[in-house]
Amino acid sequence: MEMIPVEAIASAGIDLPGQATVSITPESRERMGLTFGTVEKHTLSRDVRTFARIVPDDERLYQVTVKAEGWVEHLNDVTKGAFFKQGTPLMKIYSPELVTAGEEYLVALRNRDKVMASGGLANSETAKGAEMMVTTARRRLELLDFPAEQIQQIERTGLVDKEMTIYSPVDGWVAETNIAAGHKIMQGESLMVLADYSVVWANADVYEPDLPFVKIGMPVELTLPYYPDKMFRGDVSFISPTLDPETRTVKVRITVHNSDLLLKPEMYATARLSYQLGERLAVPESAVMFSGDHVYAFREEGESRMVPVLIKLGVRSEGYFEVLSGLKEGDRVVTSANFLVDSESSMKAAIEALAGNNP
Repeated sequence: MEMIPVEAIASAGIDLPGQATVSITPESRERMGLTFGTVEKHTLSRDVRTFARIVPDDERLYQVTVKAEGWVEHLNDVTKGAFFKQGTPLMKIYSPELVTAGEEYLVALRNRDKVMASGGLANSETAKGAEMMVTTARRRLELLDFPAEQIQQIERTGLVDKEMTIYSPVDGWVAETNIAAGHKIMQGESLMVLADYSVVWANADVYEPDLPFVKIGMPVELTLPYYPDKMFRGDVSFISPTLDPETRTVKVRITVHNSDLLLKPEMYATARLSYQLGERLAVPESAVMFSGDHVYAFREEGESRMVPVLIKLGVRSEGYFEVLSGLKEGDRVVTSANFLVDSESSMKAAIEALAGNNP
């Protein structure tokens, strides 16, 4: 490769130890396969890839409880994984407290009817008292989650059923069940958990260097190896305020719509979080040279001179690096065969250093 000598002034002002400016003739460029790229503005984005674990959405988990002690009399095929529509009977329970509350309501109804039948005026103190007793007794039943249908049945038939029916509060699948027929129920005890899987969470671990690029609301794409033709989309809904000291990661929650129910709890997926950085000054990735603590590129000056320039880089995005300093828009930089230019530059710098040390 034919090199043209460069005057000593050509290397002046280069703050890059071990490198010097070199000149390469057009003929040598062609033989070397030297190509150039331009420093210009590009729309950059930052992609963060990590693994995510599918879990139920905590806000779509429903505890089925009762507010009185009793016993399970009948279960309606309640098994783990079973699906129930909202309003479908789950079980029937017997509770002395609920039966007593129902009978008190029935007594209040009969007393009101008796007062009205005896000629009591609707606005009399006696009638008002009787009506208040009915309202109070009904309110107690409602606070005990007594089904509205059974309250209406008491009003219609004048009878109190010893069993109370527990209905499904939502459309959901049985995620947990802790009971069987004959089970003794304690007040406030969780009898089962119903889960709505039409929306799920994907919990991902994000490493420290990627945290500045992860924001609430940013879009996420999830892929699973056994669904190669499927792309699940969600968005970041929560970023943990704490860091795991062992893994050096932060938990990030992704909310994903799952209407076709393909995503199951405890599945693993690959999450791709994409953060749009906007338009930034960028240099082709192939132009960047790394050497120890230095990052540099060879900038073309004139028709033959290649000047090594220290540069500071930002994010990497789809074949480009963001340029923070060292290059300006419109600069042409070497993008291929730059290792040959680098070798010649290092050699020339070494020769200049030896020559400078000679007396």
